[in-house]
Amino acid sequence: MTAADQYSFRKATLDDLPLLRAWQSNPHVREWWDSDEPYDATDLADPRVARWIVSIAERPFAFMQDYTVHGWEDHHFAELPKGSRGIDQYIGNPEMIGVGHGSAFIGARMRALFDAGVPVVATDPHPANERAIAVYKKLGFEPFGSPQETQWGLILPMLARQ
Repeated sequence: MTAADQYSFRKATLDDLPLLRAWQSNPHVREWWDSDEPYDATDLADPRVARWIVSIAERPFAFMQDYTVHGWEDHHFAELPKGSRGIDQYIGNPEMIGVGHGSAFIGARMRALFDAGVPVVATDPHPANERAIAVYKKLGFEPFGSPQETQWGLILPMLARQ
C-alpha cells in the first residue's frame, strides 16, 4: 500500500453541506476559497463538476472538485484538449495542514484522472498563494501564461500532463 492509497474520495452529498460550511468558515480556507454561497442540490447534481469529500482512515478532512474545463462559456482553460479537467481543493481540518496530505491526496486524484484518460489537469491558484503553487509544482504543474483576472478572481493558470 502506498501513502496515496490511504486516501478515499466519495461524492459530496447534501448531508455534507454542514461540514463544508464549517470548513469554509475556517480562516485558512476563507483566505483562498472566498465563497459564502453554500452548495445546494442543483450544484451537487451539476454534471460538469465532480465534488469529493476526502478522508484518511475514514476521517473526512478535505474537499476537492474536478470539472470539465469546457463546461462554461469563455472559461480560461477552454483552449485545452477535449477531456481536460480542472481541479480545486482545500484542507478543511486545520490540524491536517502542512504535514504532506495536500500533495498526497491531490496526486492520488491526478493519477485517477490520468488513468481515466484525461490528457491535461489544470488548476488556477491565486498568484499570491505560495503554498498551493509550491504543492502544484511538486506534483508536476507548470505555470501556463501570466496571472489573469477571471470571473472567479485573480488566478495563475497551471497545467500538468501525464
